[in-house]
Amino acid sequence: MMTENLQTLFDQAQHITFMTGAGVSTASGIPDYRSKSGLYSAKFKGLPPEYLLSHDCFVQQPEMFYDFVKENLYFPDAKPNVIHEKIAALCQSGRASLITQNIDNLDRTAGNDQVVEFHGNLYRCYCSKDGEQVDWHDYMKSMYHDTDHGIIRPDIVLYGESISESALQRSMAAIEAADLLVIVGTSFKVYPFAGLINYRQPNAKLVVVNNEPIPAGSVTAQYSGDAETFFAGLKG
Repeated sequence: MMTENLQTLFDQAQHITFMTGAGVSTASGIPDYRSKSGLYSAKFKGLPPEYLLSHDCFVQQPEMFYDFVKENLYFPDAKPNVIHEKIAALCQSGRASLITQNIDNLDRTAGNDQVVEFHGNLYRCYCSKDGEQVDWHDYMKSMYHDTDHGIIRPDIVLYGESISESALQRSMAAIEAADLLVIVGTSFKVYPFAGLINYRQPNAKLVVVNNEPIPAGSVTAQYSGDAETFFAGLKG
């Protein structure tokens, strides 16, 4: 449960920057990646997910890429949970920013337009041949663009691809602006996302809300447990 000391850190912060991962969306029914039952725990048609979600797979075996993404990443019926909603409210009030690893669109569905989607968004799709935006519903029906037969892909960062310069710059600015940094629901082992913490101001406080400790350096407060419970008790 939320402690008085943790609540005080949130109350006194001038600007909070949240860094979130897959653990935020598990309460909405979306599997995480690296837990024992996560997406990376099993192979798909004999191949590891790290390959199936790579640029190489998209180029060399686009049908395999499409089948894996369509069957394992899309959860269109998922709804934002209290974590998304509380973070969205703080961001929309001007008191906070969000950098998320998640590609599931739930932060935007919760009304948050102050979010940097560090690894992109599954529900933005485009044709890799002409760059034209494609509705994700059409992508679910076919991997081919009906106008030029180009291959459609979701606007997400694949293994072997770089984070966009815009996402990097916006993320660094959000970290630098924070006097309270809150890391939620992530193993914090994926780079360059985890490296963003190096832009933290020396006097900025750091709170970690996670089931397990993470390699995040000097932590002001650690909440080990269910993030949904933590945010349900967070006021303001």
